[in-house]
Amino acid sequence: MGDKNIRLKIKRQENAASEPYWEEFVVPYTPGHNIISVLMEIQRNPVNSKGDKTTPVVWECNCLEEICGACTMLINGQVRQACSALVDTIGTDITLEPMSKFPTVRDLHVDRQAMFEALKKVTAWIPIDGTYDMGEGPRMAPKDQEEGYRLAKCMTCGCCMEACPQFNSHSTFLGPSPIAQVRLFNLHPTGAMHRRDRLETLMGEGGIAQCGNAQNCVRMCPKEVPITKTLAELNKDVNRYGILGLLKK
Repeated sequence: MGDKNIRLKIKRQENAASEPYWEEFVVPYTPGHNIISVLMEIQRNPVNSKGDKTTPVVWECNCLEEICGACTMLINGQVRQACSALVDTIGTDITLEPMSKFPTVRDLHVDRQAMFEALKKVTAWIPIDGTYDMGEGPRMAPKDQEEGYRLAKCMTCGCCMEACPQFNSHSTFLGPSPIAQVRLFNLHPTGAMHRRDRLETLMGEGGIAQCGNAQNCVRMCPKEVPITKTLAELNKDVNRYGILGLLKK
């Protein structure tokens, strides 16, 4: 690149109760930088573009290969993972912000606990009654295996939640990611034992009826999880379950 410097404008915040502010940094350009490596350069020498000593920028990361979802943030206004955002692709003028749908802990680090609480509500796991050898597990049809595999690629990164207009601090909506996991665990022969509980959760407050079908979620998913198709299938499952429940009364 002709530009020898990477210029970053970063939205910062001291803690959850403080006001956010912007701070700019300049990092020398070298080929192969991603956003994480640029932030690490700032961490090594926390001096802003004015030459003033400042505090290192706080962010989250773990796997550095777009698997864990921890480094999700807004990069030039688009939600994505910082580890896979290459400077050679996005350019040397970069704006970084924390996700807006989750409480800010500090700087680019947010608290995604709302996602994990939603996963608890929909029982996004398969309960077992022990760890002893129970022999071979139940077999799944190939089409269910294929669908389940695509749903299992979700890394709880929060991209779909950030893009969803129905998920915000004023709404009880569980969000697309936790709701899609209902389909994953209901597909499994053992997980299906709790199918009714999951569907009843989706019928309640914050459930699938609050989805506005904006379809932003599927466009922003870095793992190409078929979220909108899954929500459509769950809508059918919930309606069938509700109608059968009324007929049994």
